[in-house]
Amino acid sequence: MNTMSKFKDAYETQGYVLIPSCVSDIDSLRAASERVITKTRSGQWPYRRTVGRQFPPFGEDESDSWGVQHVMHPDLEEPIFSQWYTSDDLIDVVKDLLECEESELQMELFNMLINPESHDFALRWHRDDVRENASEQEERAALDVWHHGVQWNTALYEDACLYVVPGSHKVPRTPEQRSHSYTMEAPKNPLDMPGSIQVILKPAETVFYNSNILHCATYSRLAKRATLHASMGSILGGSSRARNVLQHGLNWMTEPRFGAGLNERGRGMLARLVKMKEGTGDVGYSLDG
Repeated sequence: MNTMSKFKDAYETQGYVLIPSCVSDIDSLRAASERVITKTRSGQWPYRRTVGRQFPPFGEDESDSWGVQHVMHPDLEEPIFSQWYTSDDLIDVVKDLLECEESELQMELFNMLINPESHDFALRWHRDDVRENASEQEERAALDVWHHGVQWNTALYEDACLYVVPGSHKVPRTPEQRSHSYTMEAPKNPLDMPGSIQVILKPAETVFYNSNILHCATYSRLAKRATLHASMGSILGGSSRARNVLQHGLNWMTEPRFGAGLNERGRGMLARLVKMKEGTGDVGYSLDG
């Protein structure tokens, strides 16, 4: 069995897989990330994830930040992010995990997860596109749909924030797991969730995961974090990914200057996203809180 097949098997079985390096120039990505984080914390960049809001729409007040949205946006003037997003380092892995051709890949989200400056913060246990109050029947039906997409976290510094329940992307919650996730509150101890593990990433390591695996995260103000948080999909999923992706507000991607800054591969991926966007109306939001 070759290495990529092992990654694919682990991803299918466990709902996540760690890959040692999808980054060939971590120093340049760190430098760009630091510039973007500085703009965000100084108020120069308005698109951010704010402490007190776990899911979109995020607040616009003066609260602390735990994430930066839209790092490929041309206004940030950091082309290395789109260059990396469309690089062989990533595309080869995504094609293997999704079992699709490059001509079927669509551009999606690219954000960054950072440490808050003055508040510890945590996300509750959740699946990205299944509400916590879904019945077992509703949950099972949602998990039976293959959404033809993958999400990932690439650590630029050591990252021990993510917790997952391996294998939970295929099965509904047990009654005990439901009791730990049928809430709007973040867990005090994520490892109280039955079956949970902590995912620890070294610099340049990436965890690829099914976004409907049960997962949560903790954010310490004392631990430096700059983790590239992105997703990519396949057109084989049709409109099944629309809400999970478009709820983050991607109208800026349709501006000609964004496409002009992409390579040929990126422009093709963007065109496929725009086609999905044009075929949907108001998608609403996946989760509350």
